[in-house]
Amino acid sequence: MSSHASLPPAPTSRADSPATGRHRAPAGATPAQPVVSRLTNLRAAIVTASGATVPAPRSARHRAGSYDSYGATARRAQARTARHSPPPGSEKDRTSGGAHRAPSTMPVETWVRAAKNRPQVLLGTLVAAGLLLTAVPTIPQEDGGTTSVMTAAAEAVGVIEKTERKKPAPDREPAVIAGAPAATRTAEPEPSTPPATPAVKPTEDAPPQIVVPAGDGPFNSLRTTGSRVVMLSFDDGPDPVQTPKILALLDKYQVKAVFCLVGTQARRHPDLVRQIAEGGHVLCNHTWSHDLKIGGKRTNQIKADLDRTNAAIRAAVPGVEIPYFRAPGGNFTDRLVKTAYVDGMTSLYWEVDPRDWEHPEGETSEQHVKRIIEQVRKETRPGAIVLSHDFNQPDTTAAYEQLLPWLVENFEVGVPGAETPEPAPSSSAPEPAPSVTPSGAPSAAPSDAAAA
Repeated sequence: MSSHASLPPAPTSRADSPATGRHRAPAGATPAQPVVSRLTNLRAAIVTASGATVPAPRSARHRAGSYDSYGATARRAQARTARHSPPPGSEKDRTSGGAHRAPSTMPVETWVRAAKNRPQVLLGTLVAAGLLLTAVPTIPQEDGGTTSVMTAAAEAVGVIEKTERKKPAPDREPAVIAGAPAATRTAEPEPSTPPATPAVKPTEDAPPQIVVPAGDGPFNSLRTTGSRVVMLSFDDGPDPVQTPKILALLDKYQVKAVFCLVGTQARRHPDLVRQIAEGGHVLCNHTWSHDLKIGGKRTNQIKADLDRTNAAIRAAVPGVEIPYFRAPGGNFTDRLVKTAYVDGMTSLYWEVDPRDWEHPEGETSEQHVKRIIEQVRKETRPGAIVLSHDFNQPDTTAAYEQLLPWLVENFEVGVPGAETPEPAPSSSAPEPAPSVTPSGAPSAAPSDAAAA
């Protein structure tokens, strides 16, 4: 049989069916309507009973199709429900699945395909759905929508596939009705935001905004005196044993030196601070407690340390000048040099370091003294700054007993500005231009110290 052949007519009743076959009408019987027509009439009757709106078939958009009963029923249903139906083109009409389909219903083609595939199951389902439709026209869904009883029944038995319902998108624009003027939407002005101002870092962590004169040492510190004068410096004192001995040697050879004092030591031995100042020597700030990491601290912390040390020195000698600062270990930083310069102190480095503070294992005192002497003689040249220590270094004192005669004989030893002026040249020779001390050279010692 061809797949497009019409189905045989159904018997009018169960009693009329002959015993010879279920699907054959007796002779002379009136042919029944095709199954498709019966399904259509049953669907129309169910829809009419439920009060739903049934549009015309999709094959003809504006007139009834080949099934007259369906078209007539649809027109009557539309006339009854017209005042309850939303206007064409509305949001509800669009979301129902088509502009010419009632909400939550299926097109005729779907029912035709279901009738061809499973006619007996579909007939039973439609009968049960018709009975339920009068009591429960629609079934609520999980997404908040509804569906008809017939559609749910067809999905339950597997006649049709369950369709996926999409939730309406949030904040959708309102539907535009044909012929209505388009609504103009006024854009709200955005609040003006003031431009963000860059955060300003506290100035206490930054180096002082000061220009330090150029120096030949780290971060514009002084490695040399800027003249031919060799300057001796003694760190970490005053020491109650070694400092008086050094002072005696310097006085013997009429040499002025720089003493870099630790604040705690100056507080313990104010009498030695006075002896240093009275001997015409120059004082230098060496931090409060020989802090090797002071260069990495904040500006206010550096300044507090230096001020405290200067206060201890001036407690012993009121009003004394402190023109120099030396970082313990020579650990200068830009912030440290600038902070000291703001307080009136030039940072003092060195060019000659005999490492008199270092005592290698197995080195005797005689060997230590010899190493200090050899190193100073080898590296000293005009303008050099020599680093030494008077705190707890007896070998240094012994070494300078031999070094001082040699230094005085070969160099001008003292502090910048206190050296003896050279003899004036004869009148026959042209007068040379005066030498200019570099701007980074340390300031001269007090006038009374130079006179001494």
